[in-house]
Amino acid sequence: MRHGLARLVLNHVRRTAITGGLETAHLLSRAGLLAEARGRGAIFTLHHVRPACKRAFAPNAHLEITPDFLEEAIVALRHAGYRFVAIEDLPMHLAAGDTQPVACFTLDDGYRNNLVHGLPVFERYAVPFTVFVTAGYVDRTHTLWWETLADWLSACGEIRFDFGQGEEEMAIACLSRKQAAFDRIAAHIHKTEEAGAIVALDRTAARDGIDALAITERLTMDEAGLRALLESPLASLGAHTVSHRALARLGDDEAKRELLISSERVEAIAGRRPLSFAYPYGFRPTVSARDCRLAADLGFAVAVTTEPGTLSSGANLHALPRISLNGYFQSTRYVSALASGIPFRFAVA
Repeated sequence: MRHGLARLVLNHVRRTAITGGLETAHLLSRAGLLAEARGRGAIFTLHHVRPACKRAFAPNAHLEITPDFLEEAIVALRHAGYRFVAIEDLPMHLAAGDTQPVACFTLDDGYRNNLVHGLPVFERYAVPFTVFVTAGYVDRTHTLWWETLADWLSACGEIRFDFGQGEEEMAIACLSRKQAAFDRIAAHIHKTEEAGAIVALDRTAARDGIDALAITERLTMDEAGLRALLESPLASLGAHTVSHRALARLGDDEAKRELLISSERVEAIAGRRPLSFAYPYGFRPTVSARDCRLAADLGFAVAVTTEPGTLSSGANLHALPRISLNGYFQSTRYVSALASGIPFRFAVA
């Protein structure tokens, strides 16, 4: 109990520190200081776009924003002088001498709410956007382990899970223990053989009535949903691998197959090869220099990470930074602060 409560307190302290940093960045930006930090613009990362729903246990709350906040973010960026462009047009912008900053919107994993709730907002403001498609989610062959894990822990007061040395019983009746279990199992998935760990999670959760593939089907678009999305000229699809595993931990041949097959799957849906790619997870330990070379060799014009930062003319087009629109910080002040690039100068966000 003490460890779980300590973790909740630590997370609160971290969010408070980030909030303070964003407020400072907002004030510096308003004062016109460090204007050069904005660079040539920014790529924004989104996942879920859906109305707020109060849930007692929500370990993935950072991955969702409301349609209203998305609208507020677009309006704020437009007011700040940003031009909205599709991510595949970024190379042309970065190579040109245009000093007007650009903003790109990207949405990872292909959630259904991107079509239902996100598309109407983008259409209202004529903003292009790209959805990065995980082929295994479209074809219902792979599962979103973080969603499975959240549903499983929400439904149970105690669980049993095998961390590699036999099943361990975990009492998780209170929120702090649920969060501690989520963090521990997530760390296990990241540090072991990922595919096998996810299979083990799905199998174990199934004993308590959690159907991981049903969660995938409920939350993500199938081929018909993606085709409906593409009826909008503002929408485009990018590749996001087949299995959503960390590429840096895969062998050369397997990593190449993940990129190639996901590209071919998107082509089958969209009628053309995708020009953009998003690395699963996207932070440094999960993306290697080899992965960036693979993306370039396979013909992607751009590939994006989740390393935070703004764009520059000399940026590596196959390791571009993105700024997360985080569900914990849904304020237009913070959108402006992040887009300013100031927080990344001080490693605050």
